[in-house]
Amino acid sequence: MEWNEKLQIILDYVENHLQRKQEPIDLQEISRIAECSPGFFQKVFSYMNGISFSEYVRSRKLTLAGYDLKSTDKKVVDVSYQYGYDSPTSFTKAFQQFHGVTPKEARNKDIKLRVVPKMQISVKQQYSWRLVQKTSFRLVGKSIRLSCINGDHPEKILEFWSDCQKNGIFSMLVSIDDGDPKGLFGLFRYDENNSNELEYSIMVKSDRDLPEGCGEMIIPEAEWAVFDCIGPVPQAVQKGWKYLQEEWLVTYPFQHAECPELEWYSGGSAYAKDYLSQIWIPIVDDARR
Repeated sequence: MEWNEKLQIILDYVENHLQRKQEPIDLQEISRIAECSPGFFQKVFSYMNGISFSEYVRSRKLTLAGYDLKSTDKKVVDVSYQYGYDSPTSFTKAFQQFHGVTPKEARNKDIKLRVVPKMQISVKQQYSWRLVQKTSFRLVGKSIRLSCINGDHPEKILEFWSDCQKNGIFSMLVSIDDGDPKGLFGLFRYDENNSNELEYSIMVKSDRDLPEGCGEMIIPEAEWAVFDCIGPVPQAVQKGWKYLQEEWLVTYPFQHAECPELEWYSGGSAYAKDYLSQIWIPIVDDARR
């Protein structure tokens, strides 16, 4: 399930608890739905919507309280407890700060109250993405060092893939792939001492003996933002990176974890319209640290 779909379920959960069940919002339940820590969920919510989750819930409570005072004969004390306030006094203070009038004044037909409607998250987007917690795993494969000075390293990477298919490396890696699901990884490692060079690797998950001429890398436990790229490669992945750089990283400025970014290529025909490849961005969930 992608992130926006989870957010819509959470928004529906909030409304159900405020309007029907009239029960407190359980952050642990929201964490379960979002599949991340409460603190990390609140960070994402704030990044996406420009408002904190607690402020959104408070605004919805006071909006609904205004509806109740306008349309029913409920006592102020009952409304205050219904929406989780400890006392009518604290409710009145919050209500007046939000609406600009007291709960008593709100019953006046001429008084207009502030409305914050239920938020709707569009589940349609160019790339579906989700947060995935992965334990540490071992990658095995072949690597090549490339210069970034002339800007031709993307073409060199494609040549490297072609060479690995011709010389049998590709087939050998497929034969030792222990991944579930199976697939090949492409990963970038930039030289900390020389920003003009990078190492690109084609690897698979494997716990078997290291084949001759191959290298290995241990990917540490991490939280990943995983993006599905649908369509023939390399075009689908290239468009995915463009979307990440121009849109997603601007909207969701997460802290980058200390491990490389990964590309993952599934089995099947890489030229098919429904071919699945992925981009994995390692991010830091501060609440898990």
